[in-house]
Amino acid sequence: MAEVLECDVCVIGAGAAGLSVAVGAVQLGARTVLFEKGEMGGDCLNYGCVPSKALLAAAHAAQTVRDARRFGLRCAEPQVDFPAVMTHVREVIEQIAPHDSVERLEGLGVRVVRAAAAFSGPNEVSGGALRVRARRIVIATGSSAVIPPVPGLSDVAVLTNQTLFTLQERPAHLLILGGGPVGVEMAQAFRRLGSAVTVFEQGRLLARDEPQFARVLAERLASEGVTLHQNAQVTRVARAADGIVVTFGEGREVRGSHLLVAAGRRPQLRELALERAGVEHTGEGITVDARLRTTNGRVYALGDVIGRPQFTHSAGYQAGIVIRNALFRLPAKVDYRALPWVTYTDPELAHVGLTEAEARERLGPSVQIVRADFAHNDRVRAERQTDGAIKVVTDRRGTVLGVDILGPHAGELIGLWSLAITRGLKLSALTGMILPYPTRAEISKAAASAFYVPKLFSPWPKRLVRLLLAVS
Repeated sequence: MAEVLECDVCVIGAGAAGLSVAVGAVQLGARTVLFEKGEMGGDCLNYGCVPSKALLAAAHAAQTVRDARRFGLRCAEPQVDFPAVMTHVREVIEQIAPHDSVERLEGLGVRVVRAAAAFSGPNEVSGGALRVRARRIVIATGSSAVIPPVPGLSDVAVLTNQTLFTLQERPAHLLILGGGPVGVEMAQAFRRLGSAVTVFEQGRLLARDEPQFARVLAERLASEGVTLHQNAQVTRVARAADGIVVTFGEGREVRGSHLLVAAGRRPQLRELALERAGVEHTGEGITVDARLRTTNGRVYALGDVIGRPQFTHSAGYQAGIVIRNALFRLPAKVDYRALPWVTYTDPELAHVGLTEAEARERLGPSVQIVRADFAHNDRVRAERQTDGAIKVVTDRRGTVLGVDILGPHAGELIGLWSLAITRGLKLSALTGMILPYPTRAEISKAAASAFYVPKLFSPWPKRLVRLLLAVS
């Protein structure tokens, strides 16, 4: 017979979202049970954020060697030891893994069950040899890669984010289906590590980002040797004697050695038996309200399993909302107005808040745009990384509505603008900052100052200055 256990909080899924809830709950004194059938740490640690950024770091190091001649340094073409690169990726995962481990969770007091879990009632979950009755249940089962219904694709051995980082042999020619963040990051990484790379995107590259910046980034990828096919409909995939052939458009074909599918994510719901708990869902994910409650008031859901936004940092934010609601009974609600995201290419592309199109749709002619180019920033001039710019969307009063940054370390710069939107700040708050010189951060102040330049140097301030000087 199954062991029956009563607890305060039962969490299903030990990815970023589930771990954050479980750790927070047990540290607040709640009796907590955590189910996980796969790898502790979930997608982010094992197949997503961590390994991809480790691979990008290796690719960046290789490119730094190639670009050294810009500084008067003569270096040979870097010799890429691909198995050693992948060892580096695994070592980075192993260094972070203890933080997400069973041992750490159990040391904090969480009961960890290494099994799949499914609902057996409105407030009951079963998994392994355990039945858990909980005051609150939290679903955080994440998502998995979508395999699009392309003819022939199911007959071909494809890579997804779950298998890409197990490669030990460098792909001779990597074909990528999907031009979103994962697709473009891996395209640049593998190209810099010596693979030929071709990307197929049925729309435009990075469709959610600022169009002008996405075009600049596409040009950068092309200049490094990545072949891009945008607005390309893939009609068939087939095995070939020398690898894989992708047919697109009007019968055009490209042959490659490996195929990576990066065409989106699907919430993992199939094994949960949600109907037994009265939890409604759609193809996009579990249905939740602004407090992340499902249609069963005792059950919460967060992370990729509820659909967008699908980011590790949004999962951590959502965990705080769930804990405040489930444990403190506070009516906390999600607010994504200042949710940033970053594509970690070189240069990086970061965004927060409203796009220009969204702002104009809501506010019409009151929207204003200010911009500053990295070409005028002395720090990036010294480092010869002058591609890119910052674009700030504001209203007439200078209230920050949205920001896009394309440039070196854009992901590090976007945090200031997330704070500005969260606090409803005007650009005047940024113009008063004193920043160290020379730093990339100065571009944010330059953009803020650009908003006031037309007002400051218009005729009336000049007349005022002349009047004041005349009476002094």
